[in-house]
Amino acid sequence: QVQWVESGGGLAQAGGSLRLSCSASGITFSSRCMGWFRQAPGKEREFVADISAGSSTTTYSASVKGRFTISRDNAKNTVYLQMNSLKPEDTAVYYCAAGSPGYCSTNWAPSGDYWGQGTQVTVSS
Repeated sequence: QVQWVESGGGLAQAGGSLRLSCSASGITFSSRCMGWFRQAPGKEREFVADISAGSSTTTYSASVKGRFTISRDNAKNTVYLQMNSLKPEDTAVYYCAAGSPGYCSTNWAPSGDYWGQGTQVTVSS
């Protein structure tokens, strides 16, 4: 059974920054693609960013590219999302997720235990 601990969410003003952290146990964290997704009220969950197992490859959605940075520390089984220049439209529940071993697939999404519990990010204008 996968256990997740997400933190770092909260309230920020537009133009501000937040850093999300997500730790996972019960999986081979260091060998897996890891990612972040988000779900805004009334909308479907969407991809935000992912990072390959060895951190060599990162991918971002067009809406966050240049503002958000994903990173990981395999020694701590933790993945991070640094969010800068926040906008009100970034308001959502942010979920970390575990993907396939190695490199991240295109258009991937995990199932079941491979989703974190989510952390709320609210950006005020």
